[in-house]
Amino acid sequence: MSFVQEFKSFAVKGNVMDLAVGVIIGAAFGKIVDSLVADMIMPLVSLVIGGLDFANYYLPLAGQAANLPLAEAKKLGAVFAYGSFVTVALNFFILALVIFVMVRQINRLKASQPTQVAPEPAPITPEDVLLLREIRDSLKNKG
Repeated sequence: MSFVQEFKSFAVKGNVMDLAVGVIIGAAFGKIVDSLVADMIMPLVSLVIGGLDFANYYLPLAGQAANLPLAEAKKLGAVFAYGSFVTVALNFFILALVIFVMVRQINRLKASQPTQVAPEPAPITPEDVLLLREIRDSLKNKG
């Protein structure tokens, strides 16, 4: 089998296509969660803890003023940007939670669907038993 034919048979398999669709939908879903965290949840968290943009919380490590926006502080030197990290960690937690709930529901739906069990094939009768039955039937017919 040539390289091109082998690649073609690999690329058109159902699992590869399912994976590609999953990656694309996952990337789009990740953007939705990013927006949810950055635009809706983190502003509420910021309001509760002081009214500032939580993503701009940092500790200056190069002598910058503590009241600068994060982007300007990064231009002046190293910063310990714990606000950005907390935002990304919360983003991950929400994404993992939503995926867990989705997988749980899918598994519940699969479990509720009746599964069709194929009947077991009748066991094959050994040849010696068949021969003994023939002899028995033959003796019955003679008597």
